[in-house]
Amino acid sequence: MADGVGKRKKKAIVAAGGEAAPAPARKVKTAAAPKAPREKRHHHHVYVVELADQVWNEPRFRKANPDYRLGMPFVYVGMTGLDPDLRFDKHKAGIQANRFVFDYGLRLLPRLYEVYNPMPYEAAREMEVELAIGLREAGYGVWQA
Repeated sequence: MADGVGKRKKKAIVAAGGEAAPAPARKVKTAAAPKAPREKRHHHHVYVVELADQVWNEPRFRKANPDYRLGMPFVYVGMTGLDPDLRFDKHKAGIQANRFVFDYGLRLLPRLYEVYNPMPYEAAREMEVELAIGLREAGYGVWQA
């Protein structure tokens, strides 16, 4: 040590009645001011992605769409807490991607979902299913996961 006295010796000196440096002052914790309840921001979205016609060659997709009407679009219906454009980009980059969107996704179809967004989480979960059912009943080929 620089002054020639180690930590153990300093403790022994203090214990023997020697002088010790005063302890640094500690901050006293005060109670935090109560926070006003934050307004919940509705930030969940449903979205629809147009899929390429080649998706019809996938047996699982065909099986999920027995009432598909020839000539109608193929779509994927999803739900996200992100902006739909960002979520589509993540699908195409392979980040938490649905395989059909990754392989066959062409573009978002905002005319089919913009009117509903944004919404709370539970409403988005329900709307994803309802939108998929509605599009399937209209003859679309739909994948909803």
